[in-house]
Amino acid sequence: MSTDTELPRIIISTGEPAGIGPDITIQISQEDIHADIVAIGDPDLLQNRASDLGLSLSLTEFDAASRQKHIAKSLKIIPVKTRTSTIPGQLNTDNAEYVLTLLKTACAGCIDKTFDAMVTAPVQKSIINDAGYLFSGHTEFLAENCKHCFPVMMLANNMLKVALVTTHLPLTKVSAAITKEKLSQVLKIVDNDLRNKFSINHPRILVCGLNPHAGEGGHLGNEENDIIIPVLNELTNQGLNLTGPHPADTAFTPEMINNSDVIVAMYHDQGLPVLKSMGFGETVNITLGLPIIRTSVDHGTALHLAGTGNASSSSLMTAIKCAIDMTCNKPDIFASSNPVSSIIIHG
Repeated sequence: MSTDTELPRIIISTGEPAGIGPDITIQISQEDIHADIVAIGDPDLLQNRASDLGLSLSLTEFDAASRQKHIAKSLKIIPVKTRTSTIPGQLNTDNAEYVLTLLKTACAGCIDKTFDAMVTAPVQKSIINDAGYLFSGHTEFLAENCKHCFPVMMLANNMLKVALVTTHLPLTKVSAAITKEKLSQVLKIVDNDLRNKFSINHPRILVCGLNPHAGEGGHLGNEENDIIIPVLNELTNQGLNLTGPHPADTAFTPEMINNSDVIVAMYHDQGLPVLKSMGFGETVNITLGLPIIRTSVDHGTALHLAGTGNASSSSLMTAIKCAIDMTCNKPDIFASSNPVSSIIIHG
């Protein structure tokens, strides 16, 4: 952890080389940031992409002995070469191992305290799997590399936090994956990390049901009666501040959001469409339950925007600010003094 007299050191994994990860990393490098910012990626790729974007970029190889405030239009870099040259927007399975190397190196650097936090640009899961690697996402991959931990995906902006019980699973597998043990572990981690990483003393956790109308008393599914309600009762008796299970179609109303610190959704698309509709581009993906701090953008590789200069770096900058504040143990940066007055969701 950084002290008051020591700059936080943040490492940025630049992500899929054919996507906008290099672009948005270069874009944020143009800004003044009160942290020691280090990128990991291919120097030639970054220089070429900077030229495509018409931006100045000075690269300096990272020296762990020197911790200095980021200088605009420059980047410290840990050089890792792509296996083959990259064309913006064109995926290549030959570079899948390169992407995984970035993540492994950044994660290892956080574990050994070289870095205070890691921020990840987007990767293309499909091309990594096409190359023969089993990869379901950053969350699961980093958990494997950290070892002996249970990861929980949470996305947050200044309107809402949503944590997930299951992440990147086909819908046909979601029900079987929601067990008493897993749900209990997720809720305990959410409670613990909101206390310790976001300075929320007694987190108000709203829990969604799995089925329509939260099961309608068993008429629309038994997961609520058999799994979710018993876990909520047990953890409430242990002191957690839980409500639910709530029907997901009413869990995201303004009154519900204003009276909770986080909403726990049972599966990926139950909660994230609502959250992203409220703050896409200003939302951060945060992995709870790890021994390191990891934040990420709220979007994908946007291959069609790579090299065009039209990609927005707002989510990456928000992820960096979140990582800095979490490193420095600052209060919850997503706390909002303005209650949600209305939400419009376009179907």
